[in-house]
Amino acid sequence: MAKGRELKGRIKSVENTRKITRTMEMVATSKMKRAQDRVTAARPYATALAEVISSLYSPELAERFPLLRQPRQRRRVGVLVLTSNRGLAGAFNANLLKEARALLARLDAEGVEVELHIVGRKGLGFFRYVGRAVAASRTDITDRPTAQDAADLVGSLMRDFTTGALDAVHVVHAKFNSALSTPPTATQILPVAPPAAAATAGAARTRQRDYILAPSAEAILTELLPSYVRNSVYRALVETAAAEQGARRTAMKSATDNATDMLGVLRRTYNRARQAQITQEIAEIVGGAAALQG
Repeated sequence: MAKGRELKGRIKSVENTRKITRTMEMVATSKMKRAQDRVTAARPYATALAEVISSLYSPELAERFPLLRQPRQRRRVGVLVLTSNRGLAGAFNANLLKEARALLARLDAEGVEVELHIVGRKGLGFFRYVGRAVAASRTDITDRPTAQDAADLVGSLMRDFTTGALDAVHVVHAKFNSALSTPPTATQILPVAPPAAAATAGAARTRQRDYILAPSAEAILTELLPSYVRNSVYRALVETAAAEQGARRTAMKSATDNATDMLGVLRRTYNRARQAQITQEIAEIVGGAAALQG
């Protein structure tokens, strides 16, 4: 009955694995709901910031603010890659790293020097493995990112951009559309691009609305532009966190379903082996009895 004992051991192992994956699926579902609430809460503020900047933007004002500076030539670019600290999330990190590698390949082809900033152990481990230099890394940001985390991440990048050490900053993150749709995305956050239609119709819209500004537009933009950049990074963090939990929930559900299917096959195989063993023992008993009678 060696085969039967081996099958019973495998059945027990798969049952234990299924318990773990089912528990992880439930935990990921709970975390994804909270992360999705953070994504939903961050969007109205970002929309309001974009509307205000769109209303205030004009080419004349743009020349006075370093964060709006459009470099004539890109020589050095900062790239912030957001990944997770843990695996067991399917192809989530692999897709993010693929998007990051594609962006780096485009920048290298343009002859641009890249300053790489990494968030998450998965991204840091990968770029160390391929031998890519990393300027800075963070592995202490949890699946509940805060506005302070975003400010810490982008603070040095904004300073370098303001002083001219960097000509642009890109963020590679996951865009959370739904639990099943979390495509990797590369977003340029610096220089701050005027929201859609502001570049062509900003002045006309300002005339139509006839705002009374207190304080001046310069003072308002001085405060809002850094907030807009920090909020862009914060949104990237919370969307990536929500996408990670969604990917982990999907991966663990798939693993649980596969374990259930495997258990069905193993139990049928075990029952067949056990039945064959019983049949063989009966045949031996009958054969022995017949031999004694003969």
